[in-house]
Amino acid sequence: MAALFLLKIIHGIEDKHIIVMSSRRKFLSDCGVLAGGAGFSYLTLGNTYWHEISKTKGKSSGLTLRFKPYDLHLKHVFTIAEGSRTSTPVMLTEIEFDNIIGYGEASMPPYLGESHETATAFLGRIDLAQFASPFLMEDILSYVDKLVPGNYAAKASVDIALHDLVGKLMKQPWYKIWGLNPARTPDISYTIGMDKPEVVRLKVKEAAPYKILKVKLGKGNDKEMIETVRSETDKPICVDINQGWTDRSKALEMAHWLKDMGVVFIEQPMSKDDFDNTAWLTQNSPLPIIADEAFQTMGDFRKVQGVYSGVNIKLMKCGGLRSAYVMIKMARALDMKVMIGCMTETSCAVTAAAQLSPLVDWADLDGNLLIDNDIFKGILIKDGKIVLPDAPGIGISKNNI
Repeated sequence: MAALFLLKIIHGIEDKHIIVMSSRRKFLSDCGVLAGGAGFSYLTLGNTYWHEISKTKGKSSGLTLRFKPYDLHLKHVFTIAEGSRTSTPVMLTEIEFDNIIGYGEASMPPYLGESHETATAFLGRIDLAQFASPFLMEDILSYVDKLVPGNYAAKASVDIALHDLVGKLMKQPWYKIWGLNPARTPDISYTIGMDKPEVVRLKVKEAAPYKILKVKLGKGNDKEMIETVRSETDKPICVDINQGWTDRSKALEMAHWLKDMGVVFIEQPMSKDDFDNTAWLTQNSPLPIIADEAFQTMGDFRKVQGVYSGVNIKLMKCGGLRSAYVMIKMARALDMKVMIGCMTETSCAVTAAAQLSPLVDWADLDGNLLIDNDIFKGILIKDGKIVLPDAPGIGISKNNI
């Protein structure tokens, strides 16, 4: 039986529920793809909406899935080799069982090909009523993964919420459930997007609490960007080219120059499809070459092994914590470096990813630091290092904004 959509009236923001602000027309547009097959209904109060998929009629499951679209506002215009943006669409999720709520999130930057509309359509198909307990995590997440191809960010939002819920039911944070040592968390990097020199200097000053800077390059002003950062600090730098380089000889020349400038690794220097030239660059580069856009899911190990020095694992690319944990183990088995990264995200997804950070070489988990409307509290940074919360689940609480 198709999942039933319930849109309930609520007054104000409650800790237990998330509110969607949208016009009636936009809501129907967002969810119209669902109306033909899922049998959904809605109630309205002014312009306030929220989506709930609860137990299907005739089934006894106590699992309830809720979701709402949300837009993250960036503190600065975010510019990479592929373009600029001032916001990122996300989908916030909840899974409730026995009055305990687990929180999740899907962050959907343009290159992932997901949106509020696609996430609404995907999440609207999920029927958790067939599962008697949230502890059936393998069964639940296998079902979600196989429901339709792709939609990895939307899948991650369910995965994160389920991990948060189960951890809360167990009354333990996930790093303890996995047996990880919180003292082994790495320093966190702070991202400096491409901008005018005076703005770059301001961003470097804002990054004073952090010991590593991640600088975006790839639009032809690479040396100016690095020299501007170096005019303000001598901290270690990692660089992310976002596929911006096209000539392997010039790329190798830049790699040597970057090493002399105190750079520790280069992320995704060339096109994600240019395996031959990237392999040549990795073989000759004085710096490790890390795959990002070229590496998303477990199946991509076949493509990147021997081509890159390491991989950047992100929950939004691979479908959540379940996949990310296995991928870290696989990367280590293949003797590859590992970075745990993020998109522009709230503290929900960032803190979830941080649960895995004791297993990795580098952590680029600053997506929550780049926005001004975070609705969660999670990881802390002390002396530039990740401090994992001792709270159960993924370790977050909600802000009242």
